[in-house]
Amino acid sequence: MTQAPTPTADTVRRLVRSLLGAAAEGDVRPAASGAAPATWWVGTRHVLRLAPDREAALRQRRELRLRELVRAHVPVTVPTSVAHGEWAPGLTYTLDAKVTGGSGEDHDVSALGEADLAALLTGLREVPVRQAETLGVPRAAPRPLEALRQSAERAGRHLAEADEFDPARPERLTGAAAAQLGVQPGAAPVLVHHGLTGEHLVVAVDGRVRGVLGWGDAVLGDPAEDIAALALCVGSPAAVRAATLAGYGARPCLRGLWLARCDALVHLADALAGRPSAPAGAPLSALRTRLRRAWEPILLERVTELRGDDPDEGPPPPAP
Repeated sequence: MTQAPTPTADTVRRLVRSLLGAAAEGDVRPAASGAAPATWWVGTRHVLRLAPDREAALRQRRELRLRELVRAHVPVTVPTSVAHGEWAPGLTYTLDAKVTGGSGEDHDVSALGEADLAALLTGLREVPVRQAETLGVPRAAPRPLEALRQSAERAGRHLAEADEFDPARPERLTGAAAAQLGVQPGAAPVLVHHGLTGEHLVVAVDGRVRGVLGWGDAVLGDPAEDIAALALCVGSPAAVRAATLAGYGARPCLRGLWLARCDALVHLADALAGRPSAPAGAPLSALRTRLRRAWEPILLERVTELRGDDPDEGPPPPAP
């Protein structure tokens, strides 16, 4: 098997000059530390992403097509590719125009920003499933909440011993609640971004959500996964308010809340124990912040009594 080349600053400079010519401006620098960075800032107006292997190249080709499909349905900015091709045999690149704004990790989302998130969730639900499948977007089965609940309970006990979590909190995901919050039979899948983290939300200083990056891991599946990601990023109350504004009922909102809470417990416990866990490489301070955000109390869980006929996923998407 041929070893993939290692991208360097010289590699990036040559590629950028070949694409932009005299319009190439500014320095190139890695967007993150690492032995072989795949994302590079190019001046102040562009970002270059290099696929490091064949699997990443397949995802990038699919992402470029998916972004064009999504653009017509979501109200926030989706990155635009200025140029794309191969930077090495079989390995793709895309040179994107930089989306103006800051990271969701650095700026709080305002009330108007929550409305932006609601419109984003609404738009994702409106993307025709058949068209997304044609582009190669895979389907993902909903995660079994009971198995995750059991893992989270074990993690919570370890965190309590480390004085990182209070196991006597009034909120508790029981086995009965996990069964009630499962995806209902016949629920239609929707397009799920599957990565609505702070690094992928572009937020302005006024708290408005201006853009969404990182569409390479999108799937067709459970919208509660995006609600969960938002709970970890902007807090449970804001995430649930946005999902409710988007038309989602109590079941997917509460399922997203508990996905976030369970994930936050498991990830922090694994990090403290030195075990690999997603999100890989996140510092302990970030994992503690995500745990706090996920466990913020919300009124919905205190006043909701689910019934078997409760609507699950909100209004149905339009016919493909």
